[in-house]
Amino acid sequence: MLELGGSDPCVVMADADLDAAADIATLSRIINAGQSCIAAKRIIVEKPVYNEFVERLKTRLSRLKLGDPMSESTDVGPIARKDLQQNLHRQVSATVEAGATCLLGGELPADDKGFFYPVTLLADVKENMCAFVEETFGPVMVVTPADDADHALALANNTEYGLGAAIWTGDNNLALRFATELQAGQVAVNGIVKTDPRLPSGGIKRSGYGRELGPHGIKAFVNAKQVWIK
Repeated sequence: MLELGGSDPCVVMADADLDAAADIATLSRIINAGQSCIAAKRIIVEKPVYNEFVERLKTRLSRLKLGDPMSESTDVGPIARKDLQQNLHRQVSATVEAGATCLLGGELPADDKGFFYPVTLLADVKENMCAFVEETFGPVMVVTPADDADHALALANNTEYGLGAAIWTGDNNLALRFATELQAGQVAVNGIVKTDPRLPSGGIKRSGYGRELGPHGIKAFVNAKQVWIK
């Protein structure tokens, strides 16, 4: 069983509960300073609500406090290592240079008090840009507009990863379609992608193979013995 990284899409359709979606997308992206394999990393938003939703994200992200992880007032702590901090900044810089709009953060801290990286919001990110293609492991949120449901689904699946995915919509039929067609090991509908000990969790494509947790997970550690009797 092998569980690897991901570049999880979070698709927000025009009929979604935008406040709830913005709250959960922010939580999912920023938890553990963005260092989570199943974090929402690519936020794909239907065009009619794109600008409005980006503003909601910016408002929520701008409230977060970067600082000492031992302090209760801190929302976002440091990155695990200096090389990871530097690589994250490379991804952000390359994406901005390619034409994305940096609405928050994006600057490498000048001091050497820890491997911190500011909460960063990149908007108007296209599918060929670095932060869309690569996994970003830190407090960097990437937002991409989609023309419609077909386009959103194509953008979501346009990745070599396939760990988790989320769809936000008020249309049950559309939610079922996305749950079926999203190329990921687990899909959350109008909620956060998370692990649950009762349910199997794992990825496809370059996000791994096999499942942990749940009945599928425990069976992976059991020897299946065949006995044949004439």
